[in-house]
Amino acid sequence: MENKMLELLKTRRSVRSYKPEQIAAQELDAVLEAGTYAPTGMGMQSPVIVAVQSPQYRRAVMELNQQARGGSGDPYYGAPTIVLVLADPERGTCVEDGACVLCNMMNAAHSLGLASCWIHGEREMFQLPEGKALLRQWGLPETLRGVGSIALGYAAGPLPQPKPRKEGYIHKV
Repeated sequence: MENKMLELLKTRRSVRSYKPEQIAAQELDAVLEAGTYAPTGMGMQSPVIVAVQSPQYRRAVMELNQQARGGSGDPYYGAPTIVLVLADPERGTCVEDGACVLCNMMNAAHSLGLASCWIHGEREMFQLPEGKALLRQWGLPETLRGVGSIALGYAAGPLPQPKPRKEGYIHKV
């Protein structure tokens, strides 16, 4: 069966090398809007999306991720934009809601010719005093829980090839 959406899902890849140039504002807006249309538990729309493009905040987020997870390299692979997803931990579906937002944004990015990669560490980052201080600087409640983020930009090379699908992935009963 041919279907443009299925083809998009099959061809999206995680990219770990980005061009330094910033993405266009309309591309970012489209990706962010796609995140707002993700399914959420009871339609509560609990996630909060933070688009980070300023060099100052990008560096702060990068250093916070390094501190939370250890390591010294750029955990966002040089992507010029970082999109953080946080959620209200009081919502029982906060992680699932945030994961859906991240997936919608990665698929939208691919549909626009942008590259992305899901990055972990936000839960630990925003539990740190420095992470809570950053949330306050942005005018957000420090009680928010980090769910994940995406590195977002233009790929510096060809997209990686997919791995073969594993045996036993699907069971029909």
